[in-house]
Amino acid sequence: MPANLESPVPPLQPARQSEFSFRVGKRLSETCPPSAAQLAENGGEFLGRTGTITTPHGEIRTPAFIAVGTKATVKSVLPESIAELGAQAVLANAYHLYLQPGADILDEAGGLGAFMNWPGPTFTDSGGFQVMSLGSGFKKVIDMKSVDRSGPDDAVAPGKERLAHVDEDGVWFKSHLNGDRHRFSPEISMNVQHRIGADIMFAFDELTTLQNSRGYQEESLERTRRWAERCVTEHVRLTGERAGKPYQALFGVIQGAQYEDLRRKACRDLGALNFDGFGIGGALEKENLGTIVRWCNEELPEDKPRHLLGISEPDDIFTAIENGADTFDCVSPTRVARNSAFYHPTGRYNLSGARYKRDFGPLQEGCDCYACLNYSRAYIHHLFKAKEMVSATLISIHNERFVVKMVDDARLAIEAGNFFEFKAETLAQYYSPAISTVPCALDVL
Repeated sequence: MPANLESPVPPLQPARQSEFSFRVGKRLSETCPPSAAQLAENGGEFLGRTGTITTPHGEIRTPAFIAVGTKATVKSVLPESIAELGAQAVLANAYHLYLQPGADILDEAGGLGAFMNWPGPTFTDSGGFQVMSLGSGFKKVIDMKSVDRSGPDDAVAPGKERLAHVDEDGVWFKSHLNGDRHRFSPEISMNVQHRIGADIMFAFDELTTLQNSRGYQEESLERTRRWAERCVTEHVRLTGERAGKPYQALFGVIQGAQYEDLRRKACRDLGALNFDGFGIGGALEKENLGTIVRWCNEELPEDKPRHLLGISEPDDIFTAIENGADTFDCVSPTRVARNSAFYHPTGRYNLSGARYKRDFGPLQEGCDCYACLNYSRAYIHHLFKAKEMVSATLISIHNERFVVKMVDDARLAIEAGNFFEFKAETLAQYYSPAISTVPCALDVL
């Protein structure tokens, strides 16, 4: 057991913790009273709300989509462009920044925001996802589509070597960059994230998948609980030690996969600890996303924000919002942009198709993003075919704006009392097989 746990650590000074706060605004159940049929379809009460997160570097009006800047950059997009398109905060990755350039470099630079020239609020995740996914050879994508517990709990991707090994104290893992061996523990993760200097950071947890057995899920959940306690203890110590730095909020991470009793237990256990907010993580079957988010938010403290890790599809976003998620993040808008895919109110389309060669309209009529106001589909199509990097920049700007604006509009719809109408109209158009509002035929991805 780490040495710093041998003697009690005093609690955080209230004055320090008050540098971060969350205020609930309008409740969905009050501004848009649901019908009995809607409640039955949802499986329970709608817990959506608006709110305001206050950090040392500014406010985040919620619900909000948080742009992902994994390595202290939203891929191919300048921070100034991210601010211009309306993103309120950026989330970076502790695992990647620990490996390169190193948390000490960011600390010396004045923290993540100063290092990347981003003036607004910042998040860092703990590195737990990357340690597990990269460590088991699945790289950036883990199959969460179905439950299959027939395989071993320590499965790896076909043809890959397991690069991460979990024990009670932490995780040994090999760098995906050069194979060097590294150690992450709750204490190390807290030290790394404090030096990175984000406004909001996440406790170190063990991520499981839908393929793990029930027995392993229970064992892992208890380990994550014990790690959460150690994270809080180390966070208190480091906050006192780094008194001259802005306060960094610590969110606990809720695991439990698809099991209601495990999810609720995790929420009660972590809700009793001195966290500033909570992240809902782990394996989620798409069709059960809303149910699992609702289970968690029925248990978690109402006066603390909840972040759902890793979603960006419109149907998932609306489901998460109406069941009480305040913020969420995903790499998808920029990842698909690098493969020429752009978002549109009637779906997601591939700009590499030959039909765009002479299409001089914007990616989306009426969109106010920099790409749509200044460039045509034909030009961006040409850039992609010519393998010019700026094609990814322009599509990424549009895709990030599309998701940010959709979430902003959902927030406004809660306040205006027409959320359910806005949701129905948006999703009906986005997922409709008929494409009537686009000036030329498009290839649906």
